[in-house]
Amino acid sequence: MENSTLYYDQNAKQFVDETLLVDMTPLYEHFLPLIPSGGRILDAGCGSGRDARAFRDLGYRVSAFDASARMAEIASRHLGKPVEVRRFQGLDWQDDFDAIWACASLLHVPLAELADAFSRLANALNHTGVLYASFKYGRCERERNGRRFTNLDETGLAQLLEQVSALSIQKTWTTGDLRPGREAERWLNTLLRKSA
Repeated sequence: MENSTLYYDQNAKQFVDETLLVDMTPLYEHFLPLIPSGGRILDAGCGSGRDARAFRDLGYRVSAFDASARMAEIASRHLGKPVEVRRFQGLDWQDDFDAIWACASLLHVPLAELADAFSRLANALNHTGVLYASFKYGRCERERNGRRFTNLDETGLAQLLEQVSALSIQKTWTTGDLRPGREAERWLNTLLRKSA
């Protein structure tokens, strides 16, 4: 994860420029109907703060963190409230959130550490909370341009979650990348529910 964090610290402006204005509505439409009005959402690995701000503007109570100090600084300005610098491996919330949004962020966690990250996220959810996560589609770990990626497909996700009894898969689907010109890149999206 350190290499990816360094990448975002060094390339924050470029990353924000490429992602801040992407219309995420097609993904929000799967996620937001599952959350009570005014519910608490954690944007886990929030990047620019784009999604946290969108959720806040829709009336949800939002908290956010990012592993990159530079990204957290930018997101804090964009969101108008402090964004914590944290890693998935250090999360310690308990029953705090109705929902967690982990869009294109867990994919930077090594496969060997992903079950623990999912368990920590499950602990942060309330008794029937929902978690959205997305991964580049495939079955491999790789490094590209200074960032490491864990790619998952449906089978890999199911096998991983066999180690996380607190979460069950509600839905998985694939999409193209929502950034213009990258539509051919495939993503695995999933909605997970905490067991009551």
